[in-house]
Amino acid sequence: MAKKVSGGMKAKRITLDVVTYVFLVVMCLIWLIPFFWLVMQSFRDGKGQFISTFLPTAYTLNNYKALFTEFDVMNFPRMFMNTFFIACCTCVISTFFVLSVSYCTSRLKWKMRKPYMNMAMVLNLFPGFMSMVAVYFILKALGMTEGNKIPLAMIICFSAGSGTGFYVMKGYMDTIPKSMDEAASMDGCTHWQIFTKITLPLCKPMIVYQVITSFMGPWVDFVFAKVIARTNSQYFTVSIGLWSMLEKEYVDTWFVRFCAGAVLVSIPIAILFMVTQKFYQEAMGGAVKG
Repeated sequence: MAKKVSGGMKAKRITLDVVTYVFLVVMCLIWLIPFFWLVMQSFRDGKGQFISTFLPTAYTLNNYKALFTEFDVMNFPRMFMNTFFIACCTCVISTFFVLSVSYCTSRLKWKMRKPYMNMAMVLNLFPGFMSMVAVYFILKALGMTEGNKIPLAMIICFSAGSGTGFYVMKGYMDTIPKSMDEAASMDGCTHWQIFTKITLPLCKPMIVYQVITSFMGPWVDFVFAKVIARTNSQYFTVSIGLWSMLEKEYVDTWFVRFCAGAVLVSIPIAILFMVTQKFYQEAMGGAVKG
C-alpha cells in the first residue's frame, strides 16, 4: 500500500514538473518572439513599416550600414556615444551615492537616520517624472539647458536623486555581521577603510546589481532626456533617436533602421551583464565558502 502511495505521489510530482516546464517554455517563447521578430526585421531588404510576412523574404546588412553612414536626417553614432557617455558617468556617480548612503544608514548611528529613511521611502512612492517640470526649470535657471551643458544636466538629473534608492543595498549590508566592523575599529581602521576594504568586497553581488540598474536607467530613459535636450539634436540620446525614426515623416524610410538601432541598443546592456556576471558568481561563491 505504501509503495502505491509513494508511486502515486511520484507520478503526481512528475506531472506537476512537466506542466511547470511547459508553462515556462511557453512564457519564454512569448517573451522571445517579439525580440526575434525585431532582429529579423533589422535584416530586411526594403523599407516601410507595412509587412506582409512574419519573416523577411530577403536579408541585408544595409540597415545597419545606413545607421553609421547616412546622417542627413539623424546622426545615430553621435546619439549612441552621447547616451554611452551619460550612462557611464551616471553609473559611476549613482553607484557611489547608493553605496555611501546604504553604508551610513546600515552601519552608522546618527540623529536624523530614521527620519531620513522615512522621507526617502515616501519620496520613492512617487514616480520620478512627477518632478520633471520642476527639474527642468531649476536646470534652466542654472543655465544648463542650452549648449554643451546639456549632457551635464542629464547626468545630474539621472544621478542626483539616486541616493534615495538605497533600501535594497542597505538590506544586504544589514546581513553583514557588525562584529567585523567592531574588530576592524579595534585594529585602528577608519570608517572609510572599513567601507572600502571590508563592506564593499562583501557586497559584490549587490554592487553588480546596482551597476547594471544605474547604467540601464539613463540608457533607456526617454522622458527626461527629451525634456532637457528638446530640439538640440546634437545632444539627443538613442531613445530620442529611435522615437524620431517612427515619426510619420520618417517611419516609411527609417522603420527597418529603427529595428537595427533597437538591436544595437541592446548590445551594451548584454555585454555589461556578461562582464559583471563573472564577478557576481565569484562573490556568491566566496559568500557560500565563508
